[in-house]
Amino acid sequence: MSHKAGFVNIVGNPNVGKSTLMNALVGERISIITSKAQTTRHRIMGIVNGEDFQIVYSDTPGVLKPNYKLQESMLGFSQSALTDADVLLYVTDVLDSAEKNAFFLDKVKKMDHVNTILIINKIDLIDQKKLEELVEFWHKELPNAEIFPISAAEKFGIEQLFERIKGLLPDSPPFFDKDALTDRPERFFVNEIIREKILLNYDKEIPYAVEVMVEEFKEDDDIIRISAVVFCERDSQKGIIIGKQGAALRKVGTEARKDIEAFFEKKVFLQLYVKVEKDWRNRERKLRNFGYQFEHKEG
Repeated sequence: MSHKAGFVNIVGNPNVGKSTLMNALVGERISIITSKAQTTRHRIMGIVNGEDFQIVYSDTPGVLKPNYKLQESMLGFSQSALTDADVLLYVTDVLDSAEKNAFFLDKVKKMDHVNTILIINKIDLIDQKKLEELVEFWHKELPNAEIFPISAAEKFGIEQLFERIKGLLPDSPPFFDKDALTDRPERFFVNEIIREKILLNYDKEIPYAVEVMVEEFKEDDDIIRISAVVFCERDSQKGIIIGKQGAALRKVGTEARKDIEAFFEKKVFLQLYVKVEKDWRNRERKLRNFGYQFEHKEG
């Protein structure tokens, strides 16, 4: 029996629903989802295995013009997804604009060698006439792309999209073990869950000035003991994150612990600490420690 396998990379502007789509296609909560822009900072793989196929999905950060080193790395992850895709999913939604980050869309237009699917997400928010106009518009913008209108949040159109992706995969042996769900280690998902709770519980610049790193992960038969550090850029941010008598940080810890327990299906003891790491978003060496990548060599 022949076997198909390939890389299916998801790209597009911020807030069009890439992570929601990834999770719907993978069937596991691998990418964190919030309504805030710049939620996804890394390129995250989710692997779907069948008897005769393996689909390696890649969620990427929303495309943006970088203002600091962290965003340079985020854009790098998005651009790298254009170079190694067997199938490219360019996600837009009913409110998105083709002019927004047109420089990236221009790169997608030049990718004649890759099977490209243009996904119009959130179609539950518009009527049929508006949808037909959008399909016509995108057909002119990306004439070589197949167009799939979907609602990732409502799971509408996901099954048909999944079958089409499977049909476009090249013949290939699997790239990962057949029981693999992702290329990321367990600690990465702990970081992401904690960061999601920070995105949901704090306003203004706090979520964007924060990075999380697990310092200790000890798994026993009946419990996982985790110690993690929340890094921020200024002392004033540290005070806000901790909150009055530690209440704000405790709330984040409780919410994160519940999700981590659901993820690992095991009891979790979670300790959170807050440290100031001044201007970490612009320090390449520090960003590398956090797992971000840069194409050029450090001088």
